[in-house]
Amino acid sequence: MEDEILTIEEVAKYLRVSERTIYDWAQNTDMPCGKIGTVWRFKRSEIEKWVNAKLSPSHSQVQNDEDCDFRRIISPERIAFTDFSTKHDVLITLIDLLAKAPQVKDRAALETAIFKREALLTTAIGHGFAIPHVRIDSVSDLLLAVAISKKDIIDFNAFDGKPVRLVFMMAANSNQHALYLKVLSKLIFKLKSENLAEKLLKSETSTDAYNIIIQ
Repeated sequence: MEDEILTIEEVAKYLRVSERTIYDWAQNTDMPCGKIGTVWRFKRSEIEKWVNAKLSPSHSQVQNDEDCDFRRIISPERIAFTDFSTKHDVLITLIDLLAKAPQVKDRAALETAIFKREALLTTAIGHGFAIPHVRIDSVSDLLLAVAISKKDIIDFNAFDGKPVRLVFMMAANSNQHALYLKVLSKLIFKLKSENLAEKLLKSETSTDAYNIIIQ
């Protein structure tokens, strides 16, 4: 199984991210991969080594990078405690929060991009959280908003079949590709390795949640 060859879809399921994210990483990072014609292919053993390297102490530059400091991209005002069981209502809540920021120039464009992205492939990556993310020209700088749901969100269709309770919405400018990938990588790292989800679900105020995220 070490030399098993994987497709983009299989790698996305293995890493619990979207196929679009894998495509971006394949094109723009050092992710080990190759092309057969126009089709991307990945060797499982190399992907495992790559992931382990990214999560090792030597990869702490991503976690310490000033550009990835969550204090730059989130505030307590963009953290909401929601009581919806459908993703549509949660996504609209987060779009409205982001639209209040001066960096978002066109709320309608943001909403269109978010729902178009979600229609392509679910942004629920398993373990009870989802990360809807877009890059569009009408956002001048990268921003993050968070929904902490009191109810299971049942229609995100996560790869592991689990309902979503935490939704992190990220919007960035079209030319912020490198920063966008760094922040996405750091967020996934924190969610999987620092019990961030469990801590956030126990938080009682947006300020408490904010302090947990920026730690």
